[in-house]
Amino acid sequence: MLEKRYEPKDIEKKWYDFWIEKDYFRAEAKSDKPAYCIVIPPPNITGSLHIGHALDITLQDIMIRWKRMSGFNTLWLPGTDHAGIATQNVVEKELQKQNTDRHVLGREKFIEKVWEWKKLYGGTIINQLKSIGASCDWSRERFTLDEGLSRAVKEVFVRLYEEGLIYRGEYLINWCPRCHTALSDLEVEHEDKQGKLYYIKYSFMDGNGHITVATTRPETYLGDTAVAVNPEDDRYKHLIGKKIRLPIINRDVPIIADEFVDASFGTGAVKVTPAHDPNDFDMGKRHNLPFINILTGDGKMSEEAGPYKGQDRFECRGNILKDLEETGHLEMVTDHNLAIGHCYRCKTIVEPYLSMQWFVKIKPLADEAIKAVKDGRVKIIPSGWENSYFDWMENIRDWCISRQIWWGHRIPVWYCQEMRNAECGMRNGTIVSRDEPKSCPYCGSGSLFQDDDVLDTWFSSALWPFSTLGWPDDTEDLNTFYPTSVLITGFDILFFWVARMIMMGLKFRDQEPFKHVYIHALIRDAEGQKMSKSKGNVVDPLKMTEMYGTDAFRFTLAAYAAQGRDIKFSEQRVEGYRHFLNKIWNVARFISMNVKEGEERALAVKVKNLSLADRWVLSRLSSVCSEINKALEEYRFNDAAGALYQFIWHELCDWYVEMIKPELYGDYEESKRAAFFTLVHVFEVSLALLHPFMPYITEEIWQQLPGKKEDESLCIREYPSTEDGIEDKDAEKKMNIVMDAVTCIRSIRGELNLSPSLELQALIKTSNSTENILKENITYLEKLAKAKNIEIGKEILPPKNAATAIKPAMEVFVPLEGLFDIDAEISRLSKEKIKIEEDIEYVKKKLSNEDFTSKAPQAVVEENKDKYINYLDKLQSIQNNIDKLNQWRESNE
Repeated sequence: MLEKRYEPKDIEKKWYDFWIEKDYFRAEAKSDKPAYCIVIPPPNITGSLHIGHALDITLQDIMIRWKRMSGFNTLWLPGTDHAGIATQNVVEKELQKQNTDRHVLGREKFIEKVWEWKKLYGGTIINQLKSIGASCDWSRERFTLDEGLSRAVKEVFVRLYEEGLIYRGEYLINWCPRCHTALSDLEVEHEDKQGKLYYIKYSFMDGNGHITVATTRPETYLGDTAVAVNPEDDRYKHLIGKKIRLPIINRDVPIIADEFVDASFGTGAVKVTPAHDPNDFDMGKRHNLPFINILTGDGKMSEEAGPYKGQDRFECRGNILKDLEETGHLEMVTDHNLAIGHCYRCKTIVEPYLSMQWFVKIKPLADEAIKAVKDGRVKIIPSGWENSYFDWMENIRDWCISRQIWWGHRIPVWYCQEMRNAECGMRNGTIVSRDEPKSCPYCGSGSLFQDDDVLDTWFSSALWPFSTLGWPDDTEDLNTFYPTSVLITGFDILFFWVARMIMMGLKFRDQEPFKHVYIHALIRDAEGQKMSKSKGNVVDPLKMTEMYGTDAFRFTLAAYAAQGRDIKFSEQRVEGYRHFLNKIWNVARFISMNVKEGEERALAVKVKNLSLADRWVLSRLSSVCSEINKALEEYRFNDAAGALYQFIWHELCDWYVEMIKPELYGDYEESKRAAFFTLVHVFEVSLALLHPFMPYITEEIWQQLPGKKEDESLCIREYPSTEDGIEDKDAEKKMNIVMDAVTCIRSIRGELNLSPSLELQALIKTSNSTENILKENITYLEKLAKAKNIEIGKEILPPKNAATAIKPAMEVFVPLEGLFDIDAEISRLSKEKIKIEEDIEYVKKKLSNEDFTSKAPQAVVEENKDKYINYLDKLQSIQNNIDKLNQWRESNE
């Protein structure tokens, strides 16, 4: 016998441990079953489970459990990412608490510290994934810095270098002064802010006049090497070729013509700072201008900044503006909207910075990846994301892959010490090798030193689908599971990761890394706001599972996951699905209380012995099985969840269980057996349908269902198909008519606020065919509608003083004589209406008060807005009921 209440905590641990012990999640390297593989987007080892992870993992687990039960050899390959910048930042903060830093420790000792940190805390996220039911093959867990993946990274780097697709060069990159490293364009987060546009006067060298330029970063004028105008701008054509003198530092620079200049921006004349602006960098290359770097790596002014040397960049800005104003060179300052770039890790404002870095020549790889999506080898779902993908890939810039940190894949490049002494004849100054070289291949010297930089974390992640399967070796896993089946992830890493995996997979496996990419939506709070710690609206998934159970939380996420629509997450929805679990649990208890010892679960009765209710529910089951499988095949998780909820809660629990209670408690043994066996069969199949969404409660109940089972766990039971039911459209048609009649009587009862225990008389006017169906099944009407003296026929006339409800095949009348005082009910509703109108007026005044809406907490304002809407809905409902009662009264006078 099941316990009275479902308590998730102990049950969840029990069954997860059981699945692990039985090795149900392990994939076979060789199998006759078709392969199905998902590689997990590897979470950072610094991370803990957030709601985006929870959605990601839930959807992947649904697919894996579904395919496992559908007879596939499933591999869900787990792992974690070393997260270079993020992890190094965490460990450096720990060192700060100990009054030391990585430079004091040295590189090797610091890396040892990071590995120690990983051993202590790096598994947190994995344990949290397990806690929400992730059925990964944990025997194959990988880490982006493990030995196998490190070998794959070196192999890819060397091959790309040998093909001329990796190069080292001085380039303008995004630089984080806090993390002291380069960032790719994707690692820079832009934030719109109100800034300033500064107009600076540059005097002509001959002393006759000046030209004014506009800039948002006045401190960078210290690195100016030209002023540019559009060659078609009549205002400045006569000045092209003249020279101006930069104020304070007195550097002379030319006025040049370049078509890139937008004549409508500012004054139409722009300062050119090739070492500190991407567009100026390109212009500087075109015009062979000098590149002057005015910043150091920590965001301070360099020697090139003259009198401002050593000042912080923002301190320098203030001082320069003061000096320019004092010398008469600051013409004016206006407001200007800016998109300020910040480091995605520490949120420091980044700087365009000229430095020597390693790059991937990405265009040849991107071209192939564009073709793969265009010709359908990779399908992005929803398809609307394809345009974003193409736009980014077609305008892609070379990928800066070097990072100035210590934690990560160190670049496999060495330099000969003798080069510095001009003793080595090495042509390009570098030795690129899979293994550490013993000596210089050019001069034989053993004095070699390795490049200090490490690779961008996303470089190793880009190899994830094939490196985790054993590449560069030709492994059985690689041959069985590559290409993988689907990648499920958020849109925020479509370019960071997904696009790069496609490029690398095509390059090194000559095949796309996955067939489908499913992009799920962003989870926002209940009001549609983006979740953030500063807003205090972040939802902790672990708290949700603690309060409501993992199954309720998972089902909520699946039910929300409509394609192409952001999710407005509400805790009330999780609570609602917790009630769904209770409903399922109660049906299981109902079955257990009605089972007789020795009875076996089987659909052993012949169809002719089944009642209309039995035939109807089996037909609905057949349809639902088809619907769920189709929805999952098309990644319509919300439709699958909705269909399951509708069938189990409403059709199975609310209708079928109530329909068969007379048979179960009656004396006719054959009907009783048919009803009970049908109930157990349909419920068992429903548990199997639901298992990928709610693995824990379904396993707990399934294990205790009566009868023999072919499998020892629900998670390996064959997933249901249409054959698990019996299609019977005639039964569905007849039962829909019965349910319509019951619904009509119930709606009248509800609208008139009549007691559920009160037996009502009903008259039903029908057509001939409907009449026969209702008369044959009058027992259902009496039981489900709590009705007596039911009259059915096409000659039925509307009685006086009766409530009416209409459905397409019938009119239902419930006489109210002696049951109901229409005038009294209208009076009651009218009083309730006045009270609601007063509430509406009160809330309306609050919301019209600017003091309230501007000063009250946002949550309180939103709560009052919701109240206002609810009151309006309630007022409309009351008015509808009053109108209906007045119509009934008039029709009966």
